Amino acid sequence: MAEDLIRYDILAQDALRGVVRKVLSEVARTGLPGEHHFFVTFATQAPGVRISSRLLAQYPEEMTIVIQHQYRDLAVTEHAFDIGLSFNGVPERLHVPFTAVKAFLDPSVHFGLQFEIAARPGELPAEQPRVLVESDEETAPESETEAPEQQPLPAPVAKAEPETASEEEEGSAANDAQVVSLDAFRKKN
Repeated sequence: MAEDLIRYDILAQDALRGVVRKVLSEVARTGLPGEHHFFVTFATQAPGVRISSRLLAQYPEEMTIVIQHQYRDLAVTEHAFDIGLSFNGVPERLHVPFTAVKAFLDPSVHFGLQFEIAARPGELPAEQPRVLVESDEETAPESETEAPEQQPLPAPVAKAEPETASEEEEGSAANDAQVVSLDAFRKKN
């Protein structure tokens, strides 16, 4: 196989992170439409992440936030987003670069993205991002190598709003999502 000098894997990650950036930008401008809400998982030790030492001690590797009812001052730039949330009644301000985002899920429409992030600055991600969609019917893959990998999204560890649905309902919505390789969307000759 020829060496990929263009680095399509990195280009695909950037493009899909652009989806997250666009969605959050719209929400910052106009608010959450309808029943949409988001679970955003990010690496707390990733370069550029700014969270309090209290939260970092609680979530030393990654944390999942819920953007739904009680968030404030959502600001989105080309490279990061800032958001105000309360954790156990204590207001916090988080700064999260898009390169630190590991997963984005909108359970209201069963849509999600998962990303591999670089372990160290300058290191390339280990694999391509995965698009998560709900599947109502099972389809037989054409070959074993084209079978979608089943992997549930992480459950949220921090919530920014009072519970409106039980944690079991939210967890089952995240676990019902199906991981689909980007190869599944390519045209086949």
